[in-house]
Formats: sequence, C-alpha cells, structure tokens
Amino acid sequence: MGWIFVASLVVALAVTHKPLGDYMYRVYSGVKHNVVERGIYRLLGVKADTEQRWGVYARSALAFSVISILFVYGMQRLQDKLWLSLGFDAVPDHIAWNTAISFVTNTNWQAYSGESTMGHLVQMAALAVQNFVSAAVGMAVAIALVRGFARSRSETIGNFWVDLVRGTIRILLPIAFVGALILVAGGLIQNFADPHTVTTLTGGQQAITGGPVASQEVIKELGTNGGGFYNVNSAHPFENATSWTNWFEIFLILVIPFALPRTFGRMVGQVRQGYAILAVMAVIALVSVTLTNVFELAGNATVPQAVGAAMEGKEVRFGVANSATFGAATTLTSTGAVDSFHDSYTPLGGMMTMFNMMLGEVAPGGVGSGLYGMLILAVITVFVAGLMVGRTPEYLGKKIGAREIKLASMYFLVTPLLVLVGTAVAMGNSAGVAAMLNDGPHGFSEILYAFTSASNNNGSAFGGVTVNTPWYDVALGLCMAFGRFLPIIFALGLAGSLARQAPVPESAGTLPTHRPLFVGMVVGVTIILVALTFLPALALGPLAEGIS
Repeated sequence: MGWIFVASLVVALAVTHKPLGDYMYRVYSGVKHNVVERGIYRLLGVKADTEQRWGVYARSALAFSVISILFVYGMQRLQDKLWLSLGFDAVPDHIAWNTAISFVTNTNWQAYSGESTMGHLVQMAALAVQNFVSAAVGMAVAIALVRGFARSRSETIGNFWVDLVRGTIRILLPIAFVGALILVAGGLIQNFADPHTVTTLTGGQQAITGGPVASQEVIKELGTNGGGFYNVNSAHPFENATSWTNWFEIFLILVIPFALPRTFGRMVGQVRQGYAILAVMAVIALVSVTLTNVFELAGNATVPQAVGAAMEGKEVRFGVANSATFGAATTLTSTGAVDSFHDSYTPLGGMMTMFNMMLGEVAPGGVGSGLYGMLILAVITVFVAGLMVGRTPEYLGKKIGAREIKLASMYFLVTPLLVLVGTAVAMGNSAGVAAMLNDGPHGFSEILYAFTSASNNNGSAFGGVTVNTPWYDVALGLCMAFGRFLPIIFALGLAGSLARQAPVPESAGTLPTHRPLFVGMVVGVTIILVALTFLPALALGPLAEGIS
C-alpha cells in the first residue's frame, strides 16, 4: 500500500505538470493586469509596466522582506493589545524575532507551540499572509533567473512587484482556496473558536475544537512553508485527518515545484530543457523517497526489530510507509511540515531527511527556490563539463564565464558554511550543548539537523533539542536570514549577467543539455558536491549511530 501511495502521487504530479506549468508561463509572460492587481499597484505606487535591472529587483525583494519582518515582529510584540488575541500575552522578544525571520524567509521554523502562543489575528494577518507572499518572492526570483536565460542584450529582468502580486493573486490564492475546501471536506477544522474550547458533542462526548486550521494547512503545504497551527503539526487530526488528506497534503507540497520546470522550458523556448530539469528533480526525489521508505520499513534499530516495526513517533492512521514518504517530501522541499517525529526515525532514515536538505532542497525544492537552485547546479555542471573538454562552457546559448561561475559558486557555498559553522559553534559552547536532550551521535544529529533546516529554509525539526532559548532563537534566526537572502542576491546577480549577454550559436562542440547524459551529470555533480561537503558531519551523527 505504501508503494501504491507513492505511485499515485507520481501519476497525479505527472497529470498536473503540463497544465499548471503552462498556466504559470502565461501568468508571468502576460502583459495585461487585472482590476485587483491595478488597485494594488496604485496603492503601492508601483509603475507596473516599467521593468527593473537586477540590482533594483534585488533591492525591491529585500526591502519588501525587511518591512515584512518588522510588521510580523511588531504584531507579535503587541499581541496582548490586539483583537482576537485569545488572551495570550505578547510574544517574548527573542521568539518574536525568530518567528518573524522564519516566516518571512519561507522557513516557518517554530520554536513555540502555535496553539498556546499566537492568537487568531497574529496567526492570520502576520503568519498566514507570509505563507503566501514569502512563497511568491521565491517564485519571482526563479522567474527572474529564467528571464536571464531567455533574454539577450537586455538590462532588465522584469518587475519584482508585478511578479510578486501575480504569483500571489493568480497562482497561490486560487489553489489555496480550492485546497482548503477539500481539506475541510476531509475533516479539518475551520472556524474562529478558541482552539482550546471544549465542545459537547452528540452523545455527551467532549472534544477540543476551533481555530482557522484548514486554511492555514493548505497555505503551509502549497507554499512549501510548514508552519503549523498545532505544535505536532500535520500529525494532529485537525491538521491532517486521514490517510487521503495526508496524500493530498504531500501533493500540495510537490505540485508547484514540479510544474515550474515546464514554465522554465516554455519561457526559454525549449520545452525539452524543462524536461531535463524535471528529470533531474524526479530522479533525486524518487531515490530519496525509496531509500527513506526502505530504511524505515526495514527498522534497522534495536527497538523496531524488537517490536516488528519502526512505529515510534508515527501516527497509526498513517503507518510507516506513508509517514516516511511525507518526511522525504517535506525535506526535499522547503516545507518543514511533519506528520511524524523525525527524531524517532531509524538512524539511516533520519540521515535521509538531513541529506535531502543538504542537497540544497532542489528536488524539487521550495516554491521557486527549488528551480533557481537547480538551474545554478546546472550552470556548475556545465562549467565542470567545459573544464573536462577544454572549451568555454555554455548553457542555453549563454557563456558561463568567470563572473557567472563566481556567482554560482557563492550561491552553493552559503548554506554549507552556515550549517557547519553554526553546528560547530553550538557544539562548542554551553548554551548550545545544554539544550540537547541526548548525548553522543544522536545528540549531535539534533544540532546538525536544526542548523541544516534553518540554513536551508526548511523549517522541520529533528526534535530533542530545546530551541526556544535566546541563544538558539538568535543563532537560527541569523542562519535563516543569511540562508535566504544571500542566495537570492547571487541568483539575481547571475540573472542580470546572463540577460546582458548576446546569444552564442550552437556548434559541434556544444554540450547538449536536454539529453540523459546531461541529466546524469547534474545528478552526479549535485550528490558529489553535497557528499564531499557534509560526509564528515554525517559520519559523526547518523552514520555513527547507525553503525553502533
């Protein structure tokens, strides 16, 4: 049944790939603005028909994010004075800082229990809004990079505000509306009651009901965010009621990232290039899902072997296989939602969730961020191939020179630097070590997972480590900020550099980037780069635990 579950997901994603990808192509390539969009542009004072250079585009994205951080932080600090606060106090400064950074960077790391910390207004007006617009920012950056490949002799790469508004209004909101209705039909709760209200049901039974859960659930999955209304996230029956809502949530996590390669192919005028990028994502994703399921179903650990299954930390209504598939999907993307406790996975199963994030979340990755991350890995692959044959590398008719490869290299190096330095600093000071629940390799894995998740803007937690402390809130907040905004700057810089170039005609020596050979090369380069970077850290954590 677990493999049927995976196979049905593959079929559903294959069916939606073309229509959704073509629709997003029309959204970002169209020149007309609808009535709602024109009203938003007037409100913001935006000249929607004026395009921006890459530097202006980047400053717009960063300015929007900074203002969003201040807004979300302010609402949390003033929560006790706001409507629909449910009587909750103002959020402490270090948690408010961490949460504001987390939701604006599309990470949605939560160092607090949502149902006992945030009132409805903060949940909706601050956090849920960021579930939309932070995802739309990632999509905008991806489209800007694609325009860099598609254009020639151009100084502009689009208009950030137009891309942001269109991605939110035309793509995320409509799918979220339909998805919320489906989840409500599946048993999720959607109302404005206190989430701690005890309601007497027919027959005298009592249940805790309430909260705008369904809408936030579909938003978090669709935008690959992961922030949960309840502390146990998608393991809670109000957030994920049945096995088929579990399937639908995984589908929402993957549907946009897997459709964006089609949009890329249409925009560069070569659909087969989009299929090549899709193939790379699909190969890595299928291998990851398979290995995670194998490691969890085999139960190669003392307790699972004793009881016959690795069910610790998993919901009975989902079982081992479906939980492992959810765990792989959420860490292959930047979602961070969980329906099982990753800390309770077998050592090798837990390693797979970490390795998925260490790949840079490119298979298929976050909404937008997965596509621009994969395109930069394709640039690095072309450069490596050029070195092997002794000719100037080219990708999609653009030369990959010194400037381009420097930007691509800096993009790749940001998150490993944050992960490894952050983990080392945490293990080297008393505040970091004191928060660990376990010692030995498993305790090290808890810290490594936390910094991997934050730096890659994933948001899921291994568990075990107490992160709602001032030290962790500040440290992980910095990792989330640098891990989000530095790669965006490098990606947009690369877009600007490519857009200015004149197209290079294909020759007999041009590497075909739409064939299986190139797909295999990108997969190999991605895995080798990650293995060389993170293998020593993994050897100290999950691999050591697995061997012991």
